[in-house]
Amino acid sequence: MSSETTEKPPTQAILDAPWIVLALIALLVAIHLALSVLGDQWLAWAIVSFAFVPTFVSGNGAPWIAGSQYWSFLTHAFLHSGFLHLAFNALWLLIFGTVAARRLGPLRFTLLFLLAVFGGALATLALHWGEVMYLIGASGGVSGLLAAAIPVMYAGGQRHGFQEVVPGVRALGFMELITHPPALKFMAIWLVLTIVSGSTGLLVPGEPQNIAWEAHLGGFIGGLAAFYLLDRKYSAQPMQSSSR
Repeated sequence: MSSETTEKPPTQAILDAPWIVLALIALLVAIHLALSVLGDQWLAWAIVSFAFVPTFVSGNGAPWIAGSQYWSFLTHAFLHSGFLHLAFNALWLLIFGTVAARRLGPLRFTLLFLLAVFGGALATLALHWGEVMYLIGASGGVSGLLAAAIPVMYAGGQRHGFQEVVPGVRALGFMELITHPPALKFMAIWLVLTIVSGSTGLLVPGEPQNIAWEAHLGGFIGGLAAFYLLDRKYSAQPMQSSSR
């Protein structure tokens, strides 16, 4: 009689987050705490200097600081309206950022986050051209990390989910992603929740009707596109299959 044991691939707990994810969360918290301690005057200065304002980019208004209409495409992500706003973004960054960081590594993770942040600002600009509004928060970047996590979580014919990520599993290609029913369902639920929360504020207590769903959507699209550019080497590999 003989027996055969099959070794399962190693898994990693979601709470064992990569250092780059924890560093980014720490940076967001540190900036918010510093501005809270410094007071309203410094907070107001930070918002007019680093928040994204469509009217400054469209030329319908002059920015308070020359050049801020350019760097604010990225810097708006490092400001938050309150601790609840920060907590929500930090939580989702921990969950989805961990999946993306394990897949891409620190450098490509950071690049993807920034590209998603830029995409969120770009979508806001397109839909609010010439308007006076202040976009702040890392939501666009977090949405991009969520988008990047989906092809990994649903790879290999199963959902690896938030609790564990199987190293080395080939991510779903784009065509596989858009024809993968569970992944499509996940994205559809996210889209509905994003639009509902953005239009009503019901899903985020204490912050009614000021959630930038446009930035979420733009960040998601930017993050998904960035993932397939940055992960191309791995996504191009054929799917491994085995039978016994």
